[in-house]
Amino acid sequence: MTASRRLLAPLVFVAGATTMSTEMSASRLLAPFFGASILIWANIIGLILIYLAAGYFLGGRLADRHPHLPYLARLMLLAAAAIAITPFLAEPLLSVAVDAFANASVGAFLGSFFAAMAIFSVPITLLGMASPFAVRLGVESVEKAGEVAGRMYALSTAGSILGTFIPVALLIPLIGTRRTMLATAALLALVAAPALGRRYVLVPAAIAALALLPPGLVKPGSGVIHETESPYQFIQVVQRSDGSRILHLNEGWAEHSVWRPNTVMTGGYWDQFLLAPVIHGSPIRNLAMVGYAGGTVGRAYGQVWPDVNVLGIELDGDVTAAGRRYLGLGDNPRVQVATDDGRVYLESHRSDYDAIFLDAFRQPYIPFYLTTQEFWSLAHDRLNTGGVVMANVGSVPGDDRLPDAIAGTMATEFASVYMWPVGGFNMIVAGFREHVSPDELRLRLEGAPPQLTGVAASALDHARPVAPSSDPLTDDRAPVEWMTDQMIVRYASDGGTGR
Repeated sequence: MTASRRLLAPLVFVAGATTMSTEMSASRLLAPFFGASILIWANIIGLILIYLAAGYFLGGRLADRHPHLPYLARLMLLAAAAIAITPFLAEPLLSVAVDAFANASVGAFLGSFFAAMAIFSVPITLLGMASPFAVRLGVESVEKAGEVAGRMYALSTAGSILGTFIPVALLIPLIGTRRTMLATAALLALVAAPALGRRYVLVPAAIAALALLPPGLVKPGSGVIHETESPYQFIQVVQRSDGSRILHLNEGWAEHSVWRPNTVMTGGYWDQFLLAPVIHGSPIRNLAMVGYAGGTVGRAYGQVWPDVNVLGIELDGDVTAAGRRYLGLGDNPRVQVATDDGRVYLESHRSDYDAIFLDAFRQPYIPFYLTTQEFWSLAHDRLNTGGVVMANVGSVPGDDRLPDAIAGTMATEFASVYMWPVGGFNMIVAGFREHVSPDELRLRLEGAPPQLTGVAASALDHARPVAPSSDPLTDDRAPVEWMTDQMIVRYASDGGTGR
């Protein structure tokens, strides 16, 4: 085997790894601007496949015209250079995309589509050329063509496997998205350069040197006091001019936790969870909250209901760390935090609670498996007699399809279910293990302590009972994403009026 042919296999392997590493990094570049919803992932995967298909087609034609390893190596060097500059172009291009499509009915979808097209088309198309080019160079006789093709695509796929897991599990959490992309690009250039001679050996070193530049903020903005990337999402804490602090995740359109310096009350939906001891009808001793985020609710319980033990269940340990440092998560000594998926934790821990709260979002979606009959059955089993569940569900004015579906499903497992709006974009759904009549619920709410009378007003004025659904959400069929998308598109197409 010639020296040039020995370089072919590692080049194909690294090209495959680079392709998937770039795809994983693409999701992290888009998330701070457009989120990480199923639509955004559909954009990323669909576009990557389009670019790869174009690369396969063009690579095959170029390989027939220029069947030489140095030609392929030059293409891979171009791909490495394109990947290296991508993270530096991402912030301005994605910001422009957000601004350009902010008023479109499907703005996030279109914005991410065209932004990703502009950023990733060149490197992924070039990377797609590697495998067909390698097959053309590796075939010495027609009798061996199938064997060579199988070997090259196996090498590319093996590289893709490593390129999927190593960035997600190791590189992105340790060094960030930008430096992950630069490291991947430098590796690709390092493998390609030997086929081109000594004058190209400085290319991988030049790409690697870019990693020495300070990464700066992923998503610049006023008042940013903390920013990081976890294995799950982009995390940012912003301090506003009045001294309050807000936890943003991914695209930053939603406020996931609020901290105010002189009060535990937020004026938002978080305050509604303080009504649990009121509507429970008797003192509660302990509660669990799925989707604890930065600890806004637990901090408030420390002052309003200081005798209640609070278990926060939060999937992302980096969010918990940000909450402890910036959002007062550790202010209440009766709070404990478990780092786990909420449903998994409740399945594997048989503790009983007087109340269970749900406030989990992967913006803009509630994870579907936290809305189904099976989940509410589990929550029912984890409650003491007389226990209550409360869920925060996103909604838009004039469209209650999603909260209606979740509340109706909850009502198939709970004796009484009520729902009421909070502000324009949140609905509280409360389920009781034992029957509670509308008159009894009103009586309990009217007995709220003075600091909660304003919080109870929305429930007093608007709480309505919910009947069991004839078509409940289940683990097998829970179109939560579809209902959420329809809700958002309808609201946007109506000009934000909800009519």
